[in-house]
Amino acid sequence: MLPNLMTLGAICAGLTSVRFAMDGNAVLAMSLIVLAAVLDALDGMLARLLKSESAIGAELDSLADFVNFGVAPGLLLYIWVLQESRSLGWIAVLIYCLCCCLRLARYNVTSKADPGVPRVVFTGVPAPGGAVLALLPLVLQQNMPDLIDPVMAPITAVWLVVVGTMMISRITTPSLKLIRISRDKAPYMMVAVLGLMAAFLTWPWPLLLAAEFGYLAVLARFALKRHPDRDPR
Repeated sequence: MLPNLMTLGAICAGLTSVRFAMDGNAVLAMSLIVLAAVLDALDGMLARLLKSESAIGAELDSLADFVNFGVAPGLLLYIWVLQESRSLGWIAVLIYCLCCCLRLARYNVTSKADPGVPRVVFTGVPAPGGAVLALLPLVLQQNMPDLIDPVMAPITAVWLVVVGTMMISRITTPSLKLIRISRDKAPYMMVAVLGLMAAFLTWPWPLLLAAEFGYLAVLARFALKRHPDRDPR
């Protein structure tokens, strides 16, 4: 029950980010998408810890991913800049959301066909990673307000289509299961996470920019390596 409530809370965060985007509050809108990503990571861990994994929970998690990492980032970008491109901007949002939907559908099908098999890499950028990449133009503009501002709308539209294509591609991307934390190091990890959260509240845009380029660097590294154990999801 508790993991499902956490998933529903993540959906509320993702949808509320759209509301604050409409109000022109980009910082709060981005913060809510980040919160949705944190809740998305925690609900699965909590379900496994409590041994309360269920079919309903799995379906809810997939729907939450589509709302939080497909619909919410797409609408945030459209409200922020893409509406200046009118139909072109909206088509880019639709393509991104459809690619996110296809990515999640592929994940669901392969999960049911091969349940319980641990994988440390995925094929294609996962939905949360896609949201991170999709929001790169917004993060760049907030860190450097004068950067390519006159042509930000068409660049963002093209970038959104590129990210959507990466989500349904066959490139190898890392999974969080690559990270192994021993029990004795768990308290230090918790302190580090709390420190990052405090830093994010103080310097949200520089930290988000660092996270964006860090994730791109990891993707580039994995794209250049062969992974025979990759997950078709």
